[in-house]
Amino acid sequence: MSMLRDTAEDTSLRERAGLFVWLWRRYLSRHWKLLIVAAIFMVIEGSMFGALSYMMKPMFDRIFVGGNPDLIVWVAAIVFGIFLTRAIASISQKVILTRISQQSVADVRADLVAHLMRLDGAFHQTYGPGYLMQRVNGDVDSISKVWRALITGAGRDVIALISLFSVAFVIDWRWTLVALLGVPFLLFPALVLQRFTRGASRKARDQNAQISKRLNEILHGIVPIKLNTLEKYHERSYRRETRDLIGMQVRSAAGQAMLPGLIDVMSGVGFVGVLLFGASEILAGDKTVGDFMAFFTAIGLAFEPLRRLGAITGVLQVAAAGLERLKELFDLRPVLSDPDTPVAPPEGVPEITLIGVSAHYGDSTVLDDVTLKAEAGRVTAFVGPSGAGKSTIFNLLTRLHDPTSGSVEIGGVPVGAMRLKDLRALYSVVSQDALLFDETLRENVVLDNRDVSEDRLSAALDAAHVTDFLPRLSRGLEAPVGPRGSNLSGGQRQRVAIARALLRNTPILLLDEATSALDAQAEAEVQAALDALTEGRTTLVIAHRLSTIRNADKIIVLDQGQIVDEGTHDELIGRPGVYANLWRLQSDASEAAE
Repeated sequence: MSMLRDTAEDTSLRERAGLFVWLWRRYLSRHWKLLIVAAIFMVIEGSMFGALSYMMKPMFDRIFVGGNPDLIVWVAAIVFGIFLTRAIASISQKVILTRISQQSVADVRADLVAHLMRLDGAFHQTYGPGYLMQRVNGDVDSISKVWRALITGAGRDVIALISLFSVAFVIDWRWTLVALLGVPFLLFPALVLQRFTRGASRKARDQNAQISKRLNEILHGIVPIKLNTLEKYHERSYRRETRDLIGMQVRSAAGQAMLPGLIDVMSGVGFVGVLLFGASEILAGDKTVGDFMAFFTAIGLAFEPLRRLGAITGVLQVAAAGLERLKELFDLRPVLSDPDTPVAPPEGVPEITLIGVSAHYGDSTVLDDVTLKAEAGRVTAFVGPSGAGKSTIFNLLTRLHDPTSGSVEIGGVPVGAMRLKDLRALYSVVSQDALLFDETLRENVVLDNRDVSEDRLSAALDAAHVTDFLPRLSRGLEAPVGPRGSNLSGGQRQRVAIARALLRNTPILLLDEATSALDAQAEAEVQAALDALTEGRTTLVIAHRLSTIRNADKIIVLDQGQIVDEGTHDELIGRPGVYANLWRLQSDASEAAE
């Protein structure tokens, strides 16, 4: 069952309101002082609309109709003051809200990335990088849309409408009611449009995530795509998914645009009604021209804020869809967590034991009642066919997964009794795919350890044989390694990972196919660096190439989730079994290659 909802689902008005309350409490309430200042400027800016419309009455009644030229300068000065005040208030509130908006969005993104990194491996196996990148970027942008709606004047427009309709009501309450004649007919269409827009927006976001996932797969798999001539296949898939997204976005945009259109129709009905109803009173002398111009100015100025507020309701529906998805992510909790009363990790170089350990991935049994011991300070290797359970043992040791039954212990301490941070601080890992970041070589070796002295760094680089190729890099340690270490060869990347492990200086070393992808010369260089790394550590090795583990203190042979043999290399090839068969096959293949 999916952890997240990937289709449009209806939420009640209370639930949607709860989403915005959650946003306020978690991120926006910390800016409450600035929000109050921005709100004051919004009130000032919005009230200027009403003041401007009210100035139409003395302008027409006392100057144009009454013929009093002495008031022209005063009225002009007041009108200019209204526009100046409005300009200052508008600039001030937009600057303040933009600052709050950008800071809030940055906080949400940073918190979401941190939260995703804490979720379990099962979550990341279900949802790929492209999908999650869309959630971090696209869904968080929902909050930015809320703020953009506010910055364009939601608060200002509400105040403007209050001040404008107040002026209209003071001039003639009956005219005001006629102007609002079409409002009741908007309610039902507005509710239908909001529901339609929210659903269309959620579908568009899901499709956006699918496209991001597809793009991530294309860019990460560009070499096999070229080698298998799959360019046309992926081009067709990407175009098809993009066309589907366009249709969804058009439906969402239509839903957002229809409400302002309906407001235009309602405004037109009200405008015509007032014109027909009020003209007779002016002709009869019951109302002045100034009354009519002030009223019509107020109603005319009210149309645009009404349209903007109608558009904002559509934006809020889009934002609600994104906030639903964001809150779903934040509500997920890792299954693997720290114990309530954690135990201190063992000191020194520990032994590792598994006692009656079984593990399942879904309905598949990966390990079945495995018991083993890796002696402290010695090298223990795991071999066996693919799917035998070798990598699962590493995942259990590091608590990327927990066993279904049995006990995994480090130095006599169950791994589940330690804090995850303390447990994982016991390990250094060198795997087949050395993870390098698109930063400098120095940053990839040092990582977050900023207290490393130059002497320690130089010693680690020497032991890992990084100094063998360092002079060939134009900028030495400051040379960028490129995306995923693309500026370095496979052997060079492995040696950087080994230098990183040496600096980490942990009591346990996990080697996962560390040399399997290298040629003979690179393998020999990396193996020399690994020999230095394993000194004085409890080392566990996963290897398919058996020649790399001939000198291991113990070799454990796994098959179909069970231990089928163990011993030294010489012991295992001296008796029939899985290991002897694998050795013979690899020896024959090596001789044939020569």
